[in-house]
Amino acid sequence: MNNHNDWAIDVKGLTKKFGHTTVVNGIDLRVKKGAIFGFLGPNGSGKTTTIRMLCGLLTPDGGSGQCLGLDVITQSREIKKQVGYMTQKFSLYGDLTIEENLDFVTMVYGMDRRKERVAEALKSLGLYDRRKQLVDTLSGGWKQRVSLSCAILHEPKLLLLDEPTAGVDPKARREFWDHVHDLALQGITTLVATHYMDEAERCTDLAYIAYGDILARGTPQEVVRDAKLFTWEITGDDIQGHIHALRELPELDQVGSFGSTLHISGYDHDTIAPILQAYVKQYQLQLQEISPRLEDVFIALIKNEPKEVASEQ
Repeated sequence: MNNHNDWAIDVKGLTKKFGHTTVVNGIDLRVKKGAIFGFLGPNGSGKTTTIRMLCGLLTPDGGSGQCLGLDVITQSREIKKQVGYMTQKFSLYGDLTIEENLDFVTMVYGMDRRKERVAEALKSLGLYDRRKQLVDTLSGGWKQRVSLSCAILHEPKLLLLDEPTAGVDPKARREFWDHVHDLALQGITTLVATHYMDEAERCTDLAYIAYGDILARGTPQEVVRDAKLFTWEITGDDIQGHIHALRELPELDQVGSFGSTLHISGYDHDTIAPILQAYVKQYQLQLQEISPRLEDVFIALIKNEPKEVASEQ
């Protein structure tokens, strides 16, 4: 049985409204210390608002609980001091060097041993040799690395990443996630809002939020398993020419292109399987039942939630 001290975050009934619109609808959530917890969901679904409330950056309208042992309602100021926040939009000073940006952060937080801390941060993320380079001259991947370095410079216990690798090449994204996992090993808890399925699969736990409600949660493997979704792969000649015809079949919940193959997903296995078997036989295609991917589950959850998206602030 988990002890109360195992949780970095433990909240119940967390609610937020903007005007007459409920953006987060009474959610319950627990996040273990040292976890990399991913939040998935369509734009405007409430995931960023949820994260901001958990980190003390936004005051809930209802609910209760703790973050880092502090009350999310009455101690938000203390929580914020222990949070590192990396926004989707690059927000550092482009006309300053990497080193100057980090030094500015040490001044903002009133930190001691400023030069020593900056040097340690530069070395830990492989930035030392570029320390005199103006930030505006960096590529997206290096800017992202500088942003992460600034976010953890004050040694936070909780790290908030909001779409952290948007517009970054695959190599830089992989290196970035290696750093995040290193931080997790040091006991830093990370909350990540992302749309990238490969990033979601790198998280230790996930929550899928749609229109203020949590529709699925667990490890990536548990989210896929609990969705009870069935998926098939179709291959063959001129496979892309069959997309529209298959989408016309009402029994199929999802038909998508994956390179030179098609993925078909649905919930009624016994109905869908014979339909697909007949179809591939008619057109001399190949059919194979496969394990659903997290992306298959993500798209199915979106399709099955008919509400309109609320606007997040």
